Amino acid sequence: MKSLLYQIEQAQNTGKKLLAVLIDPDKPSADQLKATLNAIDERVVDMILIGGSQVENNRTDQILEQIRPHSNLPLVLFPGSSNQITEKADSILFLSLISGRNPDYLIEEHIEAVPLIESTRLEVIPTAYILIENGGSTSVERVSGTKPLKRDNVDLISRTAKAGEYLGMKLIYLEAGSGAHSPVSEDIISEVRKRVSVPLIVGGGVKTRDQIEKIYVAGADMVVIGTAIERDPSFLSELK
Repeated sequence: MKSLLYQIEQAQNTGKKLLAVLIDPDKPSADQLKATLNAIDERVVDMILIGGSQVENNRTDQILEQIRPHSNLPLVLFPGSSNQITEKADSILFLSLISGRNPDYLIEEHIEAVPLIESTRLEVIPTAYILIENGGSTSVERVSGTKPLKRDNVDLISRTAKAGEYLGMKLIYLEAGSGAHSPVSEDIISEVRKRVSVPLIVGGGVKTRDQIEKIYVAGADMVVIGTAIERDPSFLSELK
């Protein structure tokens, strides 16, 4: 089976747009999780991300055990800290928060994660994680103790993304934050797309089909939706 990174890169090369659903292990009740899994149409959704800014120990394991029997999609860790690493997933986005200057989220958590990852068969995908101002405070901002990049400083955002590519990151992830008032703007996505060649992921604040389409047109290769599904699992049926 081809690696997940290979599949993402091939999708970019062929112009296929990808869609991921993000599940925060601490949020859904058993009934909510069941509703979300029932709503996921594998003809529409390409992968499931699992993770959050703060997650109780072993909770990620528990959620993955519930998801695995009900989905053939790649299960990808999207960890906010090393305590969310588990062998029950297929891959891990190894996130470095390059928009901030807190060493814990630039490298320290990664060092802590090494022995945990070495004991698994997880595919590790180095990912530059860039938090962008959205008009409100986000859990990523609070937990990481970092400030998002100003959304009107498009040049700084695009240079930050390019620096991530120069550092060897395989993916660029533009994040407006969970429950953001609005998603990352098309201008930002477009400028980052011009500057980087690696696959570009956009998440946070995506609530409508129209927003998804505009994000794709602006240059994103993958869109991640989370809160919209938590509030209304039937949202996915609109995307068919």
